[in-house]
Amino acid sequence: MSTASDASKRRGKAPAGERVADWADGRLGIYSLAKANMRKIFPDHWSFMLGEVALYSFIIVILTGVYLTLFFHPSMAEVEYHGAYVPMQGVHMSEAYASTLDISFDVRGGLLMRQIHHWAALVFLVAMFVHMMRVFFTGAFRKPREINWLFGFLLLVLGMFTGFTGYSLPDDLLSGTGLRFMEGAILSVPVVGTYLAMFLYGGEFPGTEIIPRFFVAHVLLLPGIMLGLVVAHLILIVYHKHTQFAGPGRTEKNVVGMPFLPVYLAKAGGFFFLVFGIIAVIAATFTINPIWVLGPYRPDQVSTNAQPDWYMGFSEGLIRAMPGWEIVLPGGYTLALGVFIPLLIFPLVLAAIAVYPFIEAWVTGDKREHHILDRPRNAPTRTAFGAAWISLYFVLLVGGGNDLWATHFHLSINAITWAVRIGFFVVPVLTFIVTKRICLGLQRRDREKVLHGRESGIIKRLPHGEFVEVHEPLTQEQLYTLTAHEQYKPLELGPEVDGNGVRRKIGRMQKLRAKLSHGYYGEGNQIPKPTAEEYKELTSGHGHGH
Repeated sequence: MSTASDASKRRGKAPAGERVADWADGRLGIYSLAKANMRKIFPDHWSFMLGEVALYSFIIVILTGVYLTLFFHPSMAEVEYHGAYVPMQGVHMSEAYASTLDISFDVRGGLLMRQIHHWAALVFLVAMFVHMMRVFFTGAFRKPREINWLFGFLLLVLGMFTGFTGYSLPDDLLSGTGLRFMEGAILSVPVVGTYLAMFLYGGEFPGTEIIPRFFVAHVLLLPGIMLGLVVAHLILIVYHKHTQFAGPGRTEKNVVGMPFLPVYLAKAGGFFFLVFGIIAVIAATFTINPIWVLGPYRPDQVSTNAQPDWYMGFSEGLIRAMPGWEIVLPGGYTLALGVFIPLLIFPLVLAAIAVYPFIEAWVTGDKREHHILDRPRNAPTRTAFGAAWISLYFVLLVGGGNDLWATHFHLSINAITWAVRIGFFVVPVLTFIVTKRICLGLQRRDREKVLHGRESGIIKRLPHGEFVEVHEPLTQEQLYTLTAHEQYKPLELGPEVDGNGVRRKIGRMQKLRAKLSHGYYGEGNQIPKPTAEEYKELTSGHGHGH
């Protein structure tokens, strides 16, 4: 039985699908593009799924956001509510709040969409945060991926502000309190603070323009920028090829894993629906942001237990922990340092993440490309810095909810505030020291494991009566994994006098770089790997007996 394709070939014409593909290839070059990328290899490690969770939750946010946009009215015009939610009937509120109530109670599937949208936004930021920490602790930000690291950092920051504009849109008592908080922060900026606040809010707080302006930023400006960054991020991942952990057969010039088609694509598709399903179950089970309980925003009221989402909590913690310092300048001009100083620290805490790859590259002087990942224990100083940053973040998160900690655990709010103030300086330092010691201890354990084997739990009695534990030798794959990491040598300034007896001029930056390099890789900052001679000497003697 002849097919249409066979008939087309007999007539000397290609099938319609092939002709369309040829037409597209002549203008877009899809054949060569597909040939180069469809068989792209992706390593198979569970930690790489963190970035996928962030990507899929971002897609879910976009899809649900489009649905919600169809029913939301971004207006601060006052209306009287006559919707399905009886306790609010007859209450005066903004159109934004009324339309959010309509979405929650009158639009089919509206409340579930609101819940999925909010939960997916939270999961996106959590996944972004954890994914960036995975990249940080494994050294995946090193050359040639510094720009991609900056793209990820910008996605995290833009995601935070997109979330802030998003939960401000319903104009409920909780989000209105957040807007008041932001206004106070802006007003603390010397000289131009009042002008900035008037420009943003369109007049005296709360004004009439802030919700429409946030709506434009939330649904158009910020997501558009983020979508462009996501595409650029993925293109660079494909261009640079994926990083991988050390192992047999894995080098800086290859990638060991599964091809994009059909294996990885099938797994990724299934994982997307798994993420979507879990977020949907969470959204259907746990209510978040029940605006009907809080009521519409009124400037003369503040909701109890007013807390921002977790990713903005540390910024509030900075302000709550900061003493209320003020300086009155001549002429009666007041500097509200209690708000302005945290406003300066906030971007610095974030910027520390962005600039770290360039600092480490400068300290090491390493200009090579890196595609093999570090185990966090083998970079103890970097790991300690990351742990210290996270500890600072959580200290400030406690400060941002000091009232809840006080009421739930029956503690003094002043005691909590002072603990946060002290912890701001002490906890990161202690975390740095403890983390570094743990990493060095794990390095020592790896060294002993390579030289003496793994403890088997089997006790053996020797002829002279001594009891020893039998150690099992490691496989070649395990030995490779434990010894594949590179150990840097600290930079040396060299002799102060050259060969002609002339004193060399050494700049301050050179001295600083050498000190930092010794702090990273000097004595006491890394445990030497076992040499081949040490391993042979032990294994050729009594072996791994004890």
